[in-house]
Amino acid sequence: MRVLITGAAGFLGSHLTDRFLSEGHDVVGVDNFLTGSPDNIAHLMGNEHFQFIQHDVTNFIYVPGSLDGVLHFASPASPVDYLQLPIQTLKVGSLGTHKALGLAKAKDARFLLASTSEVYGDPQVHPQPESYWGHVNPVGPRGVYDEAKRFAEAMTMAYRRFHQVDTRIVRIFNTYGPRMRQHDGRVVSNFVVQALLGEPLTVYGDGGQTRSFCYVSDLIDGILRLFHSDEPDPTNIGNPNEYTVRQLAEEVLRLTGSSSTLEEHPLPTDDPKVRRPDISKARERLQWEPEVTLEDGLQRTIDYFKGQLQV
Repeated sequence: MRVLITGAAGFLGSHLTDRFLSEGHDVVGVDNFLTGSPDNIAHLMGNEHFQFIQHDVTNFIYVPGSLDGVLHFASPASPVDYLQLPIQTLKVGSLGTHKALGLAKAKDARFLLASTSEVYGDPQVHPQPESYWGHVNPVGPRGVYDEAKRFAEAMTMAYRRFHQVDTRIVRIFNTYGPRMRQHDGRVVSNFVVQALLGEPLTVYGDGGQTRSFCYVSDLIDGILRLFHSDEPDPTNIGNPNEYTVRQLAEEVLRLTGSSSTLEEHPLPTDDPKVRRPDISKARERLQWEPEVTLEDGLQRTIDYFKGQLQV
């Protein structure tokens, strides 16, 4: 196959690119480096099966030749990014999705949208099944990301129904692993970097809010299975094991051997109190579930950041 991946220099996009290439496919990577990094794809330069285009996907995308798939992963995805880049986040979710879908339609290619668990907002149903419509504040500071992705899902389904584009939607829950940025504001990278540097671990609220953490290789495997499946409706991919933020902090301290303390800060506006995927659908339709334990995944992530930080 020949596929195009938007956001190819990002955390998830670069791992997805690696996976397609490892399976013998050709990849056209697109990124404008707003939050992605050239370092994430530097190892692919010179690979005859990889082509890179520096481009903002909110503008028309032109790619010569045939495409079998378009996978739309371009978007700021951490609170730090989308709070600092609210307009760009809304544009890539709306205009960027429109342009990527238009390309898939023109090329008669399968389209996969990287959506998010944030479409569920601060959920009133727990765990969150795909049938839950969510509890989102559209005018709160987090609304720029939540609503961009909800619009992207609606646009994707409209193209499926009106233009018969072959579409897939993955709702991604908290994912971690190598190539996360040091200061992207996500809890795993925050804790690991702070612990390795001997700084206090920043806990928002009392740390009692829960999250589920999926290691990146498990997530990519689920995404590939969804892409190759016949499932058109949104599908949760994430780890159903639930931990409090405080439990995560304590595990990071144990694995790093750090003497860092925990430092509580005020809870951000509209911060979800709970977050855990119901992955019954992925288990049944994709025969998928995560395999990497939190301890193993955190250790691999710690080893990566040790190299980045030279500690």
